[in-house]
Order: sequence, then structure tokens, then C-alpha cells
Amino acid sequence: MNRLRIFILLIVVLFLVLWIGSQFSRATKERKTERLTYSQFREMLTSSGRKKTGTLYTRALPKAKQAPSSFPFEKQKTSITLEISPRQIKGRYLKPGNRIDPSDDLQRILERTIPFVIENLPGTISNELLQKLEKNGISYRFVNEEGKGFFSTFASFLPIMLIVFLLWMLMMRQLQAGGSRVLSFGKSKAKLLDDSKKKTTFQDVAGCDEAKQELREIVEFLKGPQKFRDIGAKIPRGVLLIGPPGTGKTLLARSVAGEASVPFYSISGSDFVEMFVGVGASRVRDLFDQAKKNSPCIIFVDEIDAVGRLRGAGLGGGHDEREQTLNQMLVEMDGFSENEGTIVIAATNRPDVLDPALLRPGRFDRQVAVDVPDMKGRQAVLQIHTKKVKVNANINLKKISQGTPGFTGADLANLVNEAALLAARRSKKKVSMEDMEEAKDKVMMGPERKSFLISPKEKEVIAYHEGGHALLTSLLPYAEPVHKVTIIPRGSALGLTQSLPEEERRIQTKSYWEDRICVLMGGFLAEKIIFKDTSTGASNDIQVATKIARRMVCEWGMSNAVGTVSYVNENENVFLGREMSNIRHYSDVTASSIDEEIKRIVQAQLEKGQSLLTEHRSKLEKIAKTLLEKESINGQELESIVHPEKKDPTKNQATQATKEDKKDLGFINTSPVDNTKSKPPKKITGNISPSPSPAG
Repeated sequence: MNRLRIFILLIVVLFLVLWIGSQFSRATKERKTERLTYSQFREMLTSSGRKKTGTLYTRALPKAKQAPSSFPFEKQKTSITLEISPRQIKGRYLKPGNRIDPSDDLQRILERTIPFVIENLPGTISNELLQKLEKNGISYRFVNEEGKGFFSTFASFLPIMLIVFLLWMLMMRQLQAGGSRVLSFGKSKAKLLDDSKKKTTFQDVAGCDEAKQELREIVEFLKGPQKFRDIGAKIPRGVLLIGPPGTGKTLLARSVAGEASVPFYSISGSDFVEMFVGVGASRVRDLFDQAKKNSPCIIFVDEIDAVGRLRGAGLGGGHDEREQTLNQMLVEMDGFSENEGTIVIAATNRPDVLDPALLRPGRFDRQVAVDVPDMKGRQAVLQIHTKKVKVNANINLKKISQGTPGFTGADLANLVNEAALLAARRSKKKVSMEDMEEAKDKVMMGPERKSFLISPKEKEVIAYHEGGHALLTSLLPYAEPVHKVTIIPRGSALGLTQSLPEEERRIQTKSYWEDRICVLMGGFLAEKIIFKDTSTGASNDIQVATKIARRMVCEWGMSNAVGTVSYVNENENVFLGREMSNIRHYSDVTASSIDEEIKRIVQAQLEKGQSLLTEHRSKLEKIAKTLLEKESINGQELESIVHPEKKDPTKNQATQATKEDKKDLGFINTSPVDNTKSKPPKKITGNISPSPSPAG
């Protein structure tokens, strides 16, 4: 119906434009019309007058020379005649000396003739004048203008009235629409979950059993609150889901909505904040008003840190709009008025920036940690995602979960999707284990760049560099077993040595970190031993090794010379109301001792690594030659080179590395205490490869 109205409106506007164009064209023609006297008109009918004034011109045009009208409202010209009315005479005449050829078309005739009008007529038109016109062959016709009265006048003004009416309607519609938008500016943008769509339940969530158990109580209360009230228990008013990105916080909230079968309002924290002060607070009030009308219900606020940040923080003070929105949320959650039956579930990966008043009991009574899943959790997550994909029966999900430490649920979903894309690209009907392994390498190490041109000399340097990493990993007792070594460029790296743990670990020992530094320096040492020179490819290795040594000395108390004292400079964010500059809480003498101890740790591992590589140089050369031939070798092939006397690959003491090895350059917190403000564990990427840039 709306489209029909718009179409009709466009048609009316089109005709109005054409009518205005025709009126403009007519007005232009009237400006060119000459005004003659009646005596001049009489002279044109005599022979002497024609030579002096001009000759009247009339002519009936043949059909081929009739010109179409410029606009639909104009009549088509079929003849040039003299128009006689009681008030005026209209026609065209030729200037003396001008001639018109009978073959000329209308355009040529109009260019050579001149339009005229005679308004002051002497009474009525006499028969004598009409006889002279007929004698001279002038065709004429009478035009009656006396009938033009009120109706004709009204009809002439009707198009203008229509234009004004349409403009008025358009303006009123805009004003009404603008008014409705203004009135709804403070309304909540929360979306009510549609029951007709497929629901998400706890069966669709895996890898976070403890978090699901915490949320089951919320579901039980919403389904049967009476048993809780009979014993005097109160259900938590708010549940805050805390965890790294991709661990399934939003999916958990959706599963609660699917299990509870109650109204579920979903909104993002950024939807509250607007440019105008007070709008966010109004939206919070409207959201909770809607929730109270549909109680019991759930309100889910995603990324609550966008609106719940610490008040009064920042260089220039607080943010008025955000703080007023937060104040209103605090009042609605636990203020003067009761808010029973409405449960708020919020999610964030930055609990350290939230206002303390928001985290206190009575508002967010529970803080549920949704952490990175362990090996069993990863296997359960893979089982859920592979149900949506056609896979072969030989898919070993346990092996894939063992080789993906630190992967979140989102990472595992991406891995399965990448495997499906690879299988489809190869025109396969089902996803095979080979596709899953290749997708895992792509996600962890980046896509292969086989077309990347590397000179033979650089390729040899990369082979020995990665061989040094791989050989030390196999020789050192606390290093993680090698999964794959490649000199094919992947992502931003020219080569990679990937190590994976054999079992889940949350803490690491001093011996592990010392061997880790030694492995990192293996590429640098291999280049130095073989080529008597080093390259920029070891720059990232040196940087990571130095940072690990610094944390061993300053954070983890792994230095006897400095002692078990923390010398960490807290890098606090000034925009969160923290210190403007970093304050060092130790003297220059202590700083010098720290630097010396860091240098000693790195140098000790350099000497240990150089000794091992020198002793097993033949194995290093064999690994490098194998890499130059095959470009990639796996852990079993490496073990057959390093330990040919053993049938089974040597199992080193494996430790759980974390995804922070990739982001935070290879170190994690060794304290067994769970600190919710610390960064979430990350997935491993193995040993550090040479940097592709010349500067390292």
C-alpha cells in the first residue's frame, strides 16, 4: 500500500512538472510577441501596407510538417491561422522582403514569421474586414473567451494549489516522523528474543561445566521460584560472566534464555551511551520498566564495560553521559525500589575497568569465570561443531584437542570451518583428518606462502635456524615436544618450529623457563656455529628470551642474586584514573643488579645451547638438509634423526604453554593463585621463527 501511494505521488509530481514547463514555455513565447495597433493591421491588408509594415501569414500545414507539442498540456499545431476574439486578434506576419518557400517546415516558418497581438479593437469586427481577409486568402477562426469565469479561473490555479498541498503534506509527515523519533530517543534498544526461532540450550555449550552449573540455579529459580522463597533464599540479582574473548559468554547467556523459557532482553553496553547527556539513563529506566512488566525475565547486557567503567576516571575527569547511565543502572539493580523477578546477566573481558559499586553483592552477586577450555572441554566443543559439518569416520577429535592447547570455543569453531572450506575447495564430500590437521596449522601458524620467493642462501640460513630450535627442543629435558618444523613461509614468518605439550599444565618451573630461553636462542646459535655469522632473523627470539628472563627475575622470584622480591612496574592506564607515569619502586643499584641478573640468565643458556649444538653438529646438519629437501618435517621424523637408536620417540617432560606465548611473547604467570585481573591463557604457537623483515 505504501508503494502504491509513493507511485501515485510520483505520477502527480511528474504531471505537475510538465504543466509548469508548458506554462513557462507559453510565457516565453508571449514575451516575443509584438503588440501592433489596429491601423497597422488594416495596412497589412492593402498592397501599400504590405511593403511598409509586412504581410499577414496563414497556412494549413500538411500532416508530415505538423510539429508535436513540447509538453502534454499543449495542443499539436496543425495550422497557422488568424485568431479573432471580441477582445484581441492574434496571428503571425512576415517582415517586408522575407519570403517563405512552400517546402519549408514549421520550424523554418516560425523562425521567419513574427507573432503579433492587437488588443485595442474598435468595437466589433465588421463584415468588411472579414471580406478583406477572405479576399487576401487569410484563414481565420473565431475564439470565444467570454466563457472564462470562476471555474476556468479555479482550474488555472488548481495545479498551484496541488503543489502547495503536496508540499504541506510532505512537511507534516516529516514533522510527525521527526516527532516520533524525538519521543523514542530515550526508549530502550533492547531486543526481545523471538520464541519462534531455534533455541540455544545448555546442550549447545561445552568446555565450561562450572559456569553452566552456576547458571542452572538461575534457570531453576525462574522455573520454580517458590522452593527458594520457602527456605528464605534469594536468587542473585546479577551474574557477571568474566573471561577471555571467544570463550562463549554470550552463548551461555543465550542458553540460559533457551532453558528458562522466560522473556529475554538482549542489549549491548554501547547502546546506552549517546552524545546527549541523560539519554542513556532514560534508556536504562525504560529497559527495566519493560522487564518489570514481563517479570520474571532476564536482561543480558553484552560488553558491559562500555557503560560500567570506573567513574571519575581519565585525564579530563569523567564522562557525564556514561556516568549518569551507570548511576541509573546501579539504582535500578539495587536501589530504593525493589526489583524482584528481573535477573541481569552481563558479560565482559575487562573486569578490571569496572566500577566497584557495580561489582558489589546485591548487584552482581556472582562473578562466573568462563575460562579457556581444557583438553576434555576442547574435545566436547569440537563434537558440537562437527555435528554441523559432514566429516569422515576417521576424524580423531581427541588428537585434535590435544594439539590445540589454549584454543577457545571461537577458535575451535573457526578451525572446523576452515577444514570444511579446505574440503569444499578440493571438491570433497566430507571433511577428512588431513583437512583438520591442515586447518589447525593454518589457524595456529598462518597460511602457507609457497609463492614467496626466497634465495637459496636465505633458505639455507632459515633451515639451519629452525634446525637449531628443533634440535635443542629434542635434547633438553623440560622443553615441549616438537610437533612440526617447516621452512615454508607462513603468515609473517619465514619458518616455524611448532611445539605442543603432552598434558595440561597451569604452572611452569624454573627449569622449564631456562630450557625455553635456550630453545629460543637455538636459531641464533646455529647460524653462528655454521656460518660464523648471525642475521636479523633472531631479533624476535632475543626479544622474547630477554622478556622471559626479566619476568623470572622481577616477578617470579627465580633469581638467587636478586631474591624473592617483586620488582614489577605496574603499567596502569591513565585513562582509567590511574597514575600519570610509571613509578619505579626500587633504587638504581637494584636496577643495575636486575640488568646484570637478566644478562647472566640469558648468557648461561647461550653457553648451554652452544655446547649442545657443537656436540651434535652432525645432527643439526642432517636436520637442515632434510628441511631443504622436504621443507617440512614432523615430530616423529625429527626424533628419528636426533635419536636413531630408539624406536619410540622420546617423550620429554611436557608442560602446558598458553596462548599468551603468542601474544605476550612466551611467558605466563607461575603463581597457582587465580587472579581474575590477569590476562586469560592463550594458545601456543611454538618456537619463534625468523622475522621476515630485514630489520628483524
